[in-house]
Parts: sequence; structure tokens; C-alpha cells
Amino acid sequence: MQIAFLGLGKMGAPMARRLLAAGYQVTVWNRNADKASELVAHGASLASSPAQAVTAADAVLTMLFDDAAHEEVLFAAGGVLQSLKAGALHVSCSTISVALSERMTAEHARRGQLFVAAPVFGRPNVAEEGRLWIVAAGEQTAVAQARPLLEPLARGISIAGTEPRQAHALKLGGNFLISAMIHSLGEAFVYAEAQGIAPSEFLDAVNSALFQSPFYAAYGNVMLHPPDQPGATVELGAKDLRLLREAAASRNTRLSLADNLAEIFAEAQESGLGKTDWAVGQYRMAQRRGTVEN
Repeated sequence: MQIAFLGLGKMGAPMARRLLAAGYQVTVWNRNADKASELVAHGASLASSPAQAVTAADAVLTMLFDDAAHEEVLFAAGGVLQSLKAGALHVSCSTISVALSERMTAEHARRGQLFVAAPVFGRPNVAEEGRLWIVAAGEQTAVAQARPLLEPLARGISIAGTEPRQAHALKLGGNFLISAMIHSLGEAFVYAEAQGIAPSEFLDAVNSALFQSPFYAAYGNVMLHPPDQPGATVELGAKDLRLLREAAASRNTRLSLADNLAEIFAEAQESGLGKTDWAVGQYRMAQRRGTVEN
């Protein structure tokens, strides 16, 4: 099977590497071609454009940054939609808007192409280990065809439904829970410190007693020991929260906690924390908001 992989950022590069290790023939493309050099050294072919990457492909996986990148790579003249052959499969692993997912579903159907939404949960180090959790949705035959491509990337796959939009909606809901967890944990750390309790000791006790969650432990560790390079940024978290609220509004749903978090993210960006690690930036906002001047 000929595979194309488009988007070699912090998540895309390790995912493409896992496919190469699984024995697939992979053609890669990235806006900055320098990021492809390591993959080419491991056997990938480098395409000069998205169209060249997908012309002969049986399946294409995309891990692009946002809706705007998808517009440029997929819908532009000479882009992926025009170049992908009928019957080929597109697997979208990115976190994008529900509206764009619906639009891609309709366009692929019109062109006789298969489409599966398969956004992923996990930071770059988890992608390196092939332990992402993937949420997939699409027609059963398309999902069955996509599964062998997703298994080398994942420790588990959840099927959200037969409409690709359902997987992208679920991913936005999951990221909302991450933001809510981080902020509540950050405020709890601020409270603990004010009571003379080390945040690390607070986390260990509460997680052991209440959650038994490696997720709480991992994000708490990131908050207390900021990484040299952000796994995801405050800007990215703000983008996902905006997409969640747009999806909710499209179904006449209001999420009051999401509205409150949106204010916090906006304040964080105005404070110059946009490029900061998502968890670290939210913790810093909890600290700033938690300080009461006498």
C-alpha cells in the first residue's frame, strides 16, 4: 500500500516514523522540507507538493495544524482533493472544527474518495512511543481500511460513530476536559501552597486517594517541572476551545465552563503566554489569578 503523510510537526513526524517502522512505503510532505530529512534517511520518499505526495497514494494521513492549513493543502487548486484518486482513503488525524469535518466528508463523497476522521490524544513523546489513543469515525468499510494504518500509532482505538464529524467533536470535548482538569489542578496547587503544602505532595495524595490517574500525574508533573519544549501551546489550547464552543453553538448548546476558560485563555495570550506550554501557561494563570493583594 502506498501511503502519503502530510504534516511533519511535533506530532506528525513521529507518527510517520512509526508507519515506516511498521514496513509501509511512505511519501511525506511538509511546508518546511528540512523537517523531512530524518524520515527520508529512514526510507521515506519526499514530495515537493501535497499533490505530488498523494497522486499515486492508496491512503493519505494528514496531521496539519488548523483549519486554515487544511484549506490550503486540501481545497486549493491542485490540492489533495483534486489529486487523490477515486477510491483512495483520507485519514484526518488533526484536531479541526466540526464544520470543516462535515465539509470534507461531503467533498470526499462527491469525488468517490473514502474519508475517516481519526484525531489523536497524546503529546509528542506518546506519539514517539506509538501509544496515542485514537478516536475514529466514518463508514465501516473505510474505518476497517484505516485501522491497519492506525494500529502502529496507538495503544487503543475508540470508534465514535459512522459520521467523521463525531470523532472530531469527541476530540474537542476531550481537549475541553484537559483544559478544565489543568485549571482546576492549577487552582488546587495555588490553594495547597497557601496552606503550606507542597504541590507535589498534594498531587500525590489526591491522585492516589481519588483518581489513580496517570493523566493527572503526567500533567501535574509538566506543570511543576516545565519542559524545555512545549508539547502543546496555550495558543493551541485556545484554538481547540474556540472550535468546541463553535460546535456547541451549532447545536444550540452553551457550555458555561468553556466560556469561563475562554476568558482565561484570552487573558493568557494577552499576557504573552501564547507560546508557553499549554499546562504550564494555565498554571501560571491560576497563580496570577489566585494572588490577592492586601
